[in-house]
Amino acid sequence: MMLKFKFTIFFSALVLFSCSSGKKDFKEEQIVVVASDNDTESSGQDTSTAVNLTLAQIQTKPSSVILTGLPNHRLVTVYHSQKGYDKYSRISSYGSSYGEEETGHWHYMPGIDLLSGYNLLNVAHYDMLTGKTNYLFQHPVLINSLYYPSFYQDSLEKKPVNRKYYLVSVYDNDSNKDSLINRKDLRHLYCFDAACKQKTNLLPMNYSVMRSQYDPQNDAMYLFATFDANNNGYIETKEPQHVFWFSLNNPMPAKRMY
Repeated sequence: MMLKFKFTIFFSALVLFSCSSGKKDFKEEQIVVVASDNDTESSGQDTSTAVNLTLAQIQTKPSSVILTGLPNHRLVTVYHSQKGYDKYSRISSYGSSYGEEETGHWHYMPGIDLLSGYNLLNVAHYDMLTGKTNYLFQHPVLINSLYYPSFYQDSLEKKPVNRKYYLVSVYDNDSNKDSLINRKDLRHLYCFDAACKQKTNLLPMNYSVMRSQYDPQNDAMYLFATFDANNNGYIETKEPQHVFWFSLNNPMPAKRMY
């Protein structure tokens, strides 16, 4: 049964000064408040599993329509409506990139493009055939990275490669029970099918994804993740880091290799 609480949301400004070009710059800290202290104390419940705030309860705005390699499937990015919260998000091709020099189309990994999120609260999936929209998450989250099928045809070892899923790296739970969802919580990695109706957690919930690496020979992704050994909901430097892998041809829960 879904537990009910009175929820609010805000984004707190954390001013970070930069010396580049002699100008001051700043970036707001990404925070989603999932419950006030009074609500948590009065309820006596664990809010880390009781997040039921919906997008309808806060002010949001769409930022862009992502053109995926699946012709009938489009994604809409959803941000907090306050001006400037989506200005740090961008479609990225940093790190390892793959593509065809003659076409000028480069991808983060073969058949996959990447959007790096900043205060990205959710992503809406739209089916061009049915005219239906559904959200990847049932409540506001903080999406770190969104991997999606590349719009332009890609190849691997000179063979066409087409992805039919989405990967999402996200802070989606108040794992450390401080009534906030932010970068101090555990970061999870999910795989969604083309219609975004089935979600698979690629790592156990007590791990936090730190980084990834691509293996072109095996078309696999390696995941470096920290184990929450003391089960306190956030990562500490003394906790062990393990390595997992899964196939990008058919993403399934990752296998531990170290």
